[in-house]
Amino acid sequence: MNEMEQKRERIHELLEQYKLDALLLHRVSSFAWATCGAASYVNTATATGEAMLLITNSDHHLITNNIEATRLELEEKLAEQGWIIHRAPWYERNGIIEKMVGKGHLGADVPFPQSIDLSKTIAQYRANLSTYEVERFRTLASLCAVAMHGAIQSVKPGQTEHEIASRMAQLTRSHGVQAIVNLVATDERIFRFRHPLSTDKKLDRYAMLVLCGRRWGLVCSITRFIHFGPLSDDLRRKAEAVAKVDACLIDATCPGKKLSEIFQEAIHVYGETGFPDEWKLHHQGGPAGYEPREVVVTPMTEDRVRENQVYAWNPSVTGTKSEDSVLICSSGKEVLTMIDGWPVFSVEINGSIYDRPAIFVV
Repeated sequence: MNEMEQKRERIHELLEQYKLDALLLHRVSSFAWATCGAASYVNTATATGEAMLLITNSDHHLITNNIEATRLELEEKLAEQGWIIHRAPWYERNGIIEKMVGKGHLGADVPFPQSIDLSKTIAQYRANLSTYEVERFRTLASLCAVAMHGAIQSVKPGQTEHEIASRMAQLTRSHGVQAIVNLVATDERIFRFRHPLSTDKKLDRYAMLVLCGRRWGLVCSITRFIHFGPLSDDLRRKAEAVAKVDACLIDATCPGKKLSEIFQEAIHVYGETGFPDEWKLHHQGGPAGYEPREVVVTPMTEDRVRENQVYAWNPSVTGTKSEDSVLICSSGKEVLTMIDGWPVFSVEINGSIYDRPAIFVV
């Protein structure tokens, strides 16, 4: 069974499970998932694209405007995938969904009149990757790691955060990957903001680069730090602590385990390392897929880990953080965004050694 057949089988199982006559997918992430990587967006910042998918028990429809239809047909080759393409004039609101569904039961991944909200269920589907998606994710992760390494190597004191972010975006895009999250902070801003949009502040000694790169709809996350001159004892202690929390999260991420249980183990290690309340200041990450996080894990998240999921845990202690994209597979855990030669903390958890990225000191 090929990837498209697998996707359609899962969608039809969903139709049967919820007694639906049709499923509407409008999110950019869901569109990419259901079409094996096609892009429905024009504005990269929007959650919903310029096309929608409507799957019924008998047919697979793509609804868009006359501007996008040709590209989706010829470049994304969606007609070849078996999608029936419906074009509406760009200047008219098309009621084709209402006409096709009528009074039938409709599920959707976005708010839509008279529909059942299946956004959480679809997110879980997107997080459970096929073997085809795993291979694409490996390639994406490698490209993101290369872009991050190149960006870090080009960082110099005196550069503005905008200049650093620009270089990371350029390197990422040169590999066919979009930097949908591109965060840069320097010096004291790293300690003040967990999500630092770049500014015109100039780098003195310490920089943080955060990248979420998207290709084929999949999204891969990676964070790295660079410091010019010796680290303070306090910063080194924080970096070692967050590496230990990250190693704990990765070690605990085993098929069948509840995400809430993994979270509790991380909270325990935060306390062990002397930072018991830091987990409250920022989320800890979760399974990735076609969103940076398909689920943001909390102490109450009851979902369980499954094989062929990618986890982007991102524990942080004020002033530092640890983040890679890690595949959970039958052979164990595979860190997809490792950078060869990068300094690491080797952390032992339950008899296993996990190399977590340290601060690159120049």
